Amino acid sequence: MTARTPLELPLSRLSDPALRPIADKLAGGERLNDADALTLYQSADLLGVGALADAVNRAKHGDVVTFAANQHINPTNVCILRKTCVFCGYARLPKEDGAYRYSLDQVLAEAEPARNGLTKEFHIVGGLDMKAGLEYYTAMFRALKREFPHVHIKALTAVEIAHIARIEKMSWEDVLIALREAGLDTMPGGGAETFSAAVREQIADKKLGGAEYIGVHRTAHRLGIRTNCTMLYGHVETHADRVAHLRMLRDLQDETGGFLAYIPLAYHPDDNELGVQLNRKGIASTGFDDLRMLAVGRLYLDNIEHIKTHWIMVTQFLSQTSLSFGVNDMEGTVVREKIYHAVGAHTPQAMTLADILKLIRGAKKVPAERDSFYNILRTFSEQASEVAAVEAA
Repeated sequence: MTARTPLELPLSRLSDPALRPIADKLAGGERLNDADALTLYQSADLLGVGALADAVNRAKHGDVVTFAANQHINPTNVCILRKTCVFCGYARLPKEDGAYRYSLDQVLAEAEPARNGLTKEFHIVGGLDMKAGLEYYTAMFRALKREFPHVHIKALTAVEIAHIARIEKMSWEDVLIALREAGLDTMPGGGAETFSAAVREQIADKKLGGAEYIGVHRTAHRLGIRTNCTMLYGHVETHADRVAHLRMLRDLQDETGGFLAYIPLAYHPDDNELGVQLNRKGIASTGFDDLRMLAVGRLYLDNIEHIKTHWIMVTQFLSQTSLSFGVNDMEGTVVREKIYHAVGAHTPQAMTLADILKLIRGAKKVPAERDSFYNILRTFSEQASEVAAVEAA
């Protein structure tokens, strides 16, 4: 658990009396408990919750908001869980219309924009494809490292790691070691969904369970592989389910310190079976819920340094607003994103560097490009000549 520094909080901005004891705990550097987290989820005073999260974030990071110059690559949408992960609109069965699996040449062609040197990270996730085993990914990572040695590889969710281990009849540890030797640097946090067994039975019956997700990440952390963590929200989960999920993440972080960032992910109900079951279309979560998820993450996950907003899922406007709700990091340039756009995301598939700078500055924050370990590479000033140079790039 990281040390907590006592801080002054904007008590005058709290309209809900139930938030005052929580503010007192935060001011004294005391850790919040599960009941506190439930109060934060249920309070009608969203602005008060946001003010607390903003104060905690400013004490940690000041006005700096980081982003990475990253590029998403989704090498296959073939997935054995096509029929059981009812919230997903991306997956396909092997012979289904729209199914694809990239060859190595296609992966390298997809990665080609990184040749200009601006991209610093490949974010690689896909389906659970029986023909995409260990050799498929080790060959891919070696080729990417050969062609783009300056680019960090953040790849494969815990669910994909467990899938590879299962089809190769290997342990999680042996799979991770082989992938690390081939070029894997860190792992994303996807696949967590919501850890509640009852929720998973309804939305992802055959998917890797919550305890196993934690187990894969624990194994990665033990091997020195840093990871992110997530929660999918806005479907059938309760506030209590959310708190229990966060507790599992915080407990593992206490144990290993291996999580880099927490990213709550908003469920999109379009073009998937769960949306049909729930009779919902459009954006499932509200802006209030999106902001609250980030703020509660900042306040409860006191041992995870970075809270990240995913503008692809909640829009650039909401992500910009969230920079005053405890967020210090935002999704980067991306280049081309497929998975969330397959389930109804109407956001752009990429943002230029100039667009990201404009968005962060519009929130009265200081933009800074980071590497995948959150080391700041460059901070952008307000000088017109610098902005022009970035826009030209």
